[in-house]
Amino acid sequence: MRFSDIKGLDEQKRTLIQSVQKNHVAHAQLFHGSEGSANLALALAFGSYLNCENPTNTDSCGQCSSCLKTDKLIHPDVSFIFPTAGGKKVLSENFMAEWREFVLDHPYKDITEWLEKIGIKQGNIPVEEARKLIGNLSLKSYEGGYKLIYVWLPEYLSIATANAILKILEEPPEQTIFMLVCNDAQNLLTTIISRTQRFAVPKFREEDIVPYLVEKGTTTERSKEIARLSEGNLLKAYQIANAKNDNMHDWFANWMRYCYAFNVLELVPMADDFDALSKEQEKQILEYGLTVFREIFLMASGNENMVKLEEKPLDFVKNFSKVFNINNLSKISELVDEAIFHIDRNVRAKIVFLDLSLQMARLIK
Repeated sequence: MRFSDIKGLDEQKRTLIQSVQKNHVAHAQLFHGSEGSANLALALAFGSYLNCENPTNTDSCGQCSSCLKTDKLIHPDVSFIFPTAGGKKVLSENFMAEWREFVLDHPYKDITEWLEKIGIKQGNIPVEEARKLIGNLSLKSYEGGYKLIYVWLPEYLSIATANAILKILEEPPEQTIFMLVCNDAQNLLTTIISRTQRFAVPKFREEDIVPYLVEKGTTTERSKEIARLSEGNLLKAYQIANAKNDNMHDWFANWMRYCYAFNVLELVPMADDFDALSKEQEKQILEYGLTVFREIFLMASGNENMVKLEEKPLDFVKNFSKVFNINNLSKISELVDEAIFHIDRNVRAKIVFLDLSLQMARLIK
């Protein structure tokens, strides 16, 4: 990963490059950005620049031995720690083949996709990772450059793990740099945050998302539509581009019709269908619902020109907004957010969906 592989974010790139040129590189940095941001991508590009043998004023060279190894995630002085199931036998080093495949596909994915890939329901970073790391850092650099330690999603550090790395995070060996990449800094221990230099990574602009999608084979026109819907979240943009959106919309529209009619005879089998989906598909439907509810609010409040939907969903929003109780929209959105929270934490999807449906049935009209 090089800076040139990341669309936009020119100011953030300049800041990172200047920190190297001015020799002001902090030994522990926290790249924090929301899901679907370039936090991991920027951290990887920064690491490539740090160890590049022939860096320019704008990027790593991409051709030296260090760059070639870094691009393939096989550099001997670069280590990765990420959520697994815990325990000695399932440390990060045992999942490196899956990790390389996961990141090299594109570095904008989330914890759900990662845990599904490695077949684990709930991940954490166990204290054994800290003990292994401390032992490895006692060794010298293989190639004489920086030793880089990436911690992806440090919010999944157990308390014991976090406490175990505090000292080495504050005073690492010479030429060692920690890069913590998180989506939710609020869930980090303050003792971790206080030992890092925070680097905020903003959401993508719509115009920066478009070329990513075009490179993946989506038409320019369709890419612009998806960019508007994704709200700066590149992961969401990829998911929308790869999803069968007509099917998702039809599924959601039927759900709303059954809720409006309080048709329990249809909602119960629909809950079974929902339960059969993958966790990611379940979340996509609920997140799609949040998008539609927001557009219904805009439509009902006379801001039709601000609605960002394609033709078929737009027709649904126009019709449904006429009967939707706009006064309950805030409560409905809270219920959907809560449902996503429970799905993330492996609550039985059938129960979550049916409970949400019955509550919405009382609120949407």
